[in-house]
Amino acid sequence: MLPTDPWPETVARARRLEQLGYSHLWTYDHLSWRRYRGKPWFNAIPWLTGLAGVTERVELGTLVASPNFRHPVTLAHEAVTLDHVSNGRFVLGIGSGGVGFDSSVFGRESLRPAELVSRLDEFVEIVARLFAEDSVSYSGEHYTVHEAVVRPASVRVPRVPIALAASGPKSIALVARHADAWITFGDPRPLAEQPPDRYELVRTHAHMLDEACAAIGRDPSGVRRIYMTGATEERPLASLASFQDFAGNLDTLGFTDLVFHHPRRDDPVWTEPESIVDEIAASVGGGK
Repeated sequence: MLPTDPWPETVARARRLEQLGYSHLWTYDHLSWRRYRGKPWFNAIPWLTGLAGVTERVELGTLVASPNFRHPVTLAHEAVTLDHVSNGRFVLGIGSGGVGFDSSVFGRESLRPAELVSRLDEFVEIVARLFAEDSVSYSGEHYTVHEAVVRPASVRVPRVPIALAASGPKSIALVARHADAWITFGDPRPLAEQPPDRYELVRTHAHMLDEACAAIGRDPSGVRRIYMTGATEERPLASLASFQDFAGNLDTLGFTDLVFHHPRRDDPVWTEPESIVDEIAASVGGGK
């Protein structure tokens, strides 16, 4: 769900999706975003906090929070607060950030790919330590923290789950070390440039995660695997059959969760009929 609609409409949609039986609701964490720049766009954390107050069961999360304009100490504090408001239903999705409006809004130069991963490493380590330790001090290339404290502890045990977006060896290694879940957006190349096995890249990355976990003695089956569609040319919402085929393939690849964008009448990309949301829910035993 994009954080752009009037609040009564947002509340009604979230309650409807929970009623249909969906497991989790996510939103982007941006200051402004792509084709929605200049249009209404709410801040992700208070937006999700509001949804926590009008839902009861469904998980809520950022997909994903960005170090471009977030600091790990304040974000960790906000995450624990949202965890309490939602009674343990918040998932903190984090990504490296990238180029675009959010990377230039404070007048800084955009970081190179290696620098983005280096910053993400520090960012996630600090957040994870704040969830686990009484007091955290840290001195790195990107962040300096002095005796930071986040209290109270989270409702969710042992901590607020961290879901990390990763698509390369270094960032996937961060998932193994720090995260409870791995987020991937699939193969970003145009379909015409992808190999005959269009899941080849995803399969490769999943194998990287298995190896990274094994290297540090972690059971890879304990890492939740989240696939978000709609960021590439894939269109599994074209029909119920398309969705079922897509979900089946991801299940075979070991994914535990599938996230899709709710169709929007005002969006040039996610143009499928809204009825597909109800069809999918009914097909997998929704309406709980």
